[in-house]
Amino acid sequence: MGHFEARTSTEPGRLVVALAGECDLAGRDELAAVLLAAVDRTSVVFVDLAGLTFIDSSGVHGLVTAYHAARQTGGRLYVINAGGTVAEVLDLTGIGDLLRPPADRIDGHHA
Repeated sequence: MGHFEARTSTEPGRLVVALAGECDLAGRDELAAVLLAAVDRTSVVFVDLAGLTFIDSSGVHGLVTAYHAARQTGGRLYVINAGGTVAEVLDLTGIGDLLRPPADRIDGHHA
């Protein structure tokens, strides 16, 4: 079982949840709690996957659940900085496209 960590920080105009380690069944509850709390706090949440080395269906499910929770309140949830096998999993499942921020939102500002 790998280590998993989710840290929340506030940046101008958005909240960022940085994930690190391996996001699998063992981290499912922590992921869900952190993401749902984030979408309850603000309308735009960016999930930074730069430090994530692994994601399985439990992690994908957590991202999709938080995405739908954000949409229900008029908010948005985006993933950024996915790489390696994490990016591959997101692309294979279609979640990469679903949660990709518009080009003008990547830096947190409108074009």
